[in-house]
Amino acid sequence: MRGSELPLNLRSILKKLVRGEITLEEAERQLSALNIRKIRDLARIDLGRACRTGVPEVVFAEGKDPKTVAEAAAALAKSNNYALVTRVNRAQITQIKKKLGRDFEVEINNSARAVLIRRKGYNFPEDGKVGILAAGTADVPVAEEAALAARVMGCRVFKAYDVGVAGIHRLFEPLGQMIKEGVSAIVVVAGMEGTLPSIVSSLVDVPVIGVPTSIGYGVGLKGIGALVTMLQSCSPKLAVVNIDNGFGAGVFAASIARRAK
Repeated sequence: MRGSELPLNLRSILKKLVRGEITLEEAERQLSALNIRKIRDLARIDLGRACRTGVPEVVFAEGKDPKTVAEAAAALAKSNNYALVTRVNRAQITQIKKKLGRDFEVEINNSARAVLIRRKGYNFPEDGKVGILAAGTADVPVAEEAALAARVMGCRVFKAYDVGVAGIHRLFEPLGQMIKEGVSAIVVVAGMEGTLPSIVSSLVDVPVIGVPTSIGYGVGLKGIGALVTMLQSCSPKLAVVNIDNGFGAGVFAASIARRAK
């Protein structure tokens, strides 16, 4: 992690240590205290996760009190210069906007049901390249969540939607372009029978992450049909995440891409 990407509190502690204003032991205590921040006796924010695991803390908002979500998002944004909030509703978005000051921009992705908060002037690094494919337009919300996750992880994202097996000829041009761009991993989102990830994996020489979605008719059992198809793939270069888990797929793909670079 470069200096400009370090959380502000972390940078200030390191500067004090370099200037001799605090001892090594004091710096260790302060850094330990930064790892977790308690929000209203309810939420515990892991501010050191990005430094420890390479994956930043993200607020999963579904089913949570809007004020708690807003306070957690604000705490992350102020410490890390940005915060990603997934599965948000309108009430939570309203509270997030109220909680943040003029120093921050709020980017709302209605399709992904997500909010990306950035300190003004902060730009994400592009330390890798990731491709995102969605079989049908109904799969786009999950694909958009994956794209946001990869972007926050510091990757340039190339997207192509509505390229499923119902019109497989639509796949080849965008897939070829992604390979020309040098993507290190491709996320493939598909509902119904979930065939597309296996096809993509058989055509490219990079890892493919399949995301089954809950889109489909009754026998698909809210995505279980697509999940089983992907797990039964005869293409051995395919990894599969949980149903509708765009975030997990985006993080996994970005981890591969950053490591590859």
